[in-house]
Amino acid sequence: MDLVEVLPNRLHMLRFPIGQAYLWQDGEALTLIDAGNIESAAEIEGAIRSLGLLPERLERIVLTHCHGDHIGAAGELAARWGARVLAHRLDAPVIRGERPAPEPVLLDWEVPLYEHALKVVPGAPPTPVDQEVENGDALGFGDGAYAVHSPGHTDGSIGVHLPRHGVLFTGDCVAAVGPLMLGVFNVDRARAVDSFRRLAALSPAVACFGHGDPVTTDTAAALAKAAADTAS
Repeated sequence: MDLVEVLPNRLHMLRFPIGQAYLWQDGEALTLIDAGNIESAAEIEGAIRSLGLLPERLERIVLTHCHGDHIGAAGELAARWGARVLAHRLDAPVIRGERPAPEPVLLDWEVPLYEHALKVVPGAPPTPVDQEVENGDALGFGDGAYAVHSPGHTDGSIGVHLPRHGVLFTGDCVAAVGPLMLGVFNVDRARAVDSFRRLAALSPAVACFGHGDPVTTDTAAALAKAAADTAS
């Protein structure tokens, strides 16, 4: 795992072999956006300690959607340190293990990528969700962070917007693997494209993705162009 500073004393990216999570600091109070895979707990705790912070100050884990490379270590970390797990109402039953994850509708070029992902990304165990959120709900950190319902990748995918800091977490709705693009493996591509455009309209200064490096320069313009160029 690589630990990458995005904003000094505020935001770090935790990059795993597949996907990533983000650690937000409000002083000593910590929020994790996504939680890597099922094997990531020790690395996440180590990253927190390496920053001179305490894992017991992890107050919440916000899950952008119900896939195993994002739920991952959330249950273990929450059980160990008392963090609350937050997710959208529509994905919460999948995260809890009450329903299977919906199958994506794949484009032809996505099929081999998806088959590979199934082989290398371990499934996540059933994970309790302490708070189910809806579009616009306050998330309790980042001076006013709120959930942005962004369906299409999954029904309950969310972005996380911190308007006072100009930061947007897109989950897997948007990817930065090469050029900015619509994320892959969507259950409803048309809804995903619409979500991409609505997230881009928030005009963040910093955009953080489930896959690919954050964008911190000319971010709003780059997102707007990529969203406009994406076909439904």
